[in-house]
Amino acid sequence: MKLLYAEDERSMSEAVVDILTYHNYKVDAVYDGQEALDYAEIEEYDGIILDIMMPKVDGLEVLRRLRQRGCRTPVLILSAKGEIEDRIKGLDEGADDYLPKPFAMGELLARVRAMLRRREEYTPDIITVGNISLNRQSCELCGNGQTFVLPKLEFQIMELFMLNKGIYLSTESILTKVWGYDTEAEIGIVWVYISYLRKKLTALDADVEIKVKRNIGYTLEESK
Repeated sequence: MKLLYAEDERSMSEAVVDILTYHNYKVDAVYDGQEALDYAEIEEYDGIILDIMMPKVDGLEVLRRLRQRGCRTPVLILSAKGEIEDRIKGLDEGADDYLPKPFAMGELLARVRAMLRRREEYTPDIITVGNISLNRQSCELCGNGQTFVLPKLEFQIMELFMLNKGIYLSTESILTKVWGYDTEAEIGIVWVYISYLRKKLTALDADVEIKVKRNIGYTLEESK
């Protein structure tokens, strides 16, 4: 799952990004409202977390503009403003949920999970393709009675393939979606991690395989 998180307090941002990353979310962190708008325009996110009090453009204005543009990505508003009127305003502008500061990290994670469940296209915690399944909570790749707990990057690539079964994804697209828009990683790293996944699929005796088409990309398909 990929999230956009807009928060101008750097220490708060780092703490939240750390906990979200630990729980296998991919997070793009930005520090003002204009950056939030820019990133939301060029990237596709599963959810957006917005602080209200931000420089350049405040969170409510960011939310308002996103909804005006037709963006339907679920949004969780975070703010020290906890009065009922402020919560109502945020929800009226199109927020899916509102969490006042200070908050417990456990509650934030629960709110994020709830927000993502309300997406128009709900994705289950366990994805199955062929005879293998991927548990999105435990990062377990299972098949034929065997299980691998995938490291974070392998999990994110496998999740991407399983959610886009039969669709070819370019190497550049995989690099951007998994490593991030501004990554300094070399493009060859994608092939390295795909080779790790291929070995695990072989070990699981999977009836699916990661195929490649020259100059097009990679896809996950059931073996014929």
